[in-house]
Amino acid sequence: MALANELARYDLTGTADLIRRGEIKPEEAIEAAVERIERLNPHYNAVVTPMFDLAMEQLSQASPTSPLYGAPYLLKDLMAEFKGARLTEGSRYLQHMVSDHDSELVSRLKKAGLIILGKTNTCEFGLLPTTEPKLFGPSRNPWDRERTPGGSSGGSATAVASGMVPAAHGNDGGGSIRIPASCTGLFGLKPTRGRNSMGPELGDALGGLGVEHAVTRSVRDSALLLDITAGPCPGDPYWAPPVNRPFINEVRSDPGKLKIGWSWDTAFGVDISPDCKTAVKDTVSLLSDLGHQVEPASPQYDAVALAKAYGVMWGAGCAWGIEYWHRRGLAPDPVPEFFEPFTSAMYERGRKRTAADYLVAVTTIQKAARQAAQFFTEYDVYLTPTLAQPPLPLGELTSTQDDPMVCGMKAAFWAPFTALANASGQPAMSVPLYWNEDNLPVGCHFMSRFGDEAILFRLAAQLEAARPWKDRRPATPTKP
Repeated sequence: MALANELARYDLTGTADLIRRGEIKPEEAIEAAVERIERLNPHYNAVVTPMFDLAMEQLSQASPTSPLYGAPYLLKDLMAEFKGARLTEGSRYLQHMVSDHDSELVSRLKKAGLIILGKTNTCEFGLLPTTEPKLFGPSRNPWDRERTPGGSSGGSATAVASGMVPAAHGNDGGGSIRIPASCTGLFGLKPTRGRNSMGPELGDALGGLGVEHAVTRSVRDSALLLDITAGPCPGDPYWAPPVNRPFINEVRSDPGKLKIGWSWDTAFGVDISPDCKTAVKDTVSLLSDLGHQVEPASPQYDAVALAKAYGVMWGAGCAWGIEYWHRRGLAPDPVPEFFEPFTSAMYERGRKRTAADYLVAVTTIQKAARQAAQFFTEYDVYLTPTLAQPPLPLGELTSTQDDPMVCGMKAAFWAPFTALANASGQPAMSVPLYWNEDNLPVGCHFMSRFGDEAILFRLAAQLEAARPWKDRRPATPTKP
């Protein structure tokens, strides 16, 4: 246990460095992570499919010269396929499905030397910003086990924040990397649309709303992981603009003086918590002290039209996800008994939409993206709270048969800031710069120009140096 606790202090890059220098063996790093998962998971319910038995096989196939050789990692149980491992997407509908191939992202993670130790919990089909599936039960926030860790990458965020592993895979179609990063005090970056391939099966997800990446404790881990996974594979329908240099180099670079607009206003009059406003005000002060030009300003676009179009896309995406598995012959007939109330309602809504409805929604989203992008001809970065409230109590965002859609409305009001970056395809990040009086993390959200993750990594590294968060960790519980 002593080595396991010691290694929990290291990020992914640091763990790989210890192995490279010969200070620990890769087997020791893997065994330490397994020990932490087995000890901590009963408290938090983050890992739903352990893959410990595959660890040494992965290690034997990895090159000792690869950049993250022997470092432990986890996959979110949504979209990312690992040959021979279960993929449920948080649903009873897929609870017996086993992948017959690796996703391109997983192939690149393996090639980098990462050892994937399991799959993490997610809400059903990633539809909600919490992680409370009926199939596995809720993941619990390490800062307060009665609160949500966010979603849909909540299991991954819980695993990293609690110290099981230093980083873990996530994906994001409306905030599903950044929301759990905010809730658990982690760094969460949503890359530019098309930066990571979704091959070999998919060209994109949700019409381009969805992207793949990770939640991490350090900024440098996020940059290195994106260097490892980024780039198209044959057959991709589109990809992000090439970068000038590796992202890890951006972490080591000064961002210069940036022009940053900030706001916490929404088109719907959402009640923003004083904690979230304080987090932004505190960050504005910090940015000013660091020499940036910071002023109230926000993108101008038709937020109401965008929200309606997003609802159409989300319903269509739910229906697509279910029909996709069924038509591939990998899942049974999609009868209501398999699904949670919200999923069933969204599935039915999606099935009733016409092709014209879908394409009008795509056009509406693209129009809003063009309108919002004008902001970034004048400003480098846009700052908001990540969420309207600190982490919510578990159960607040679950659906019922009596009112299956109410959780969707609550979710939209809790997370009104993150979806714009998915609609526009622009990169965005949640940075853990503030904790409230209840010792709950409250993230700040930054968005930049399409294709310009570099500016976010430079800024995030500067903020990390000025206001370090890596040693701020939740207490380990003593009782299950």
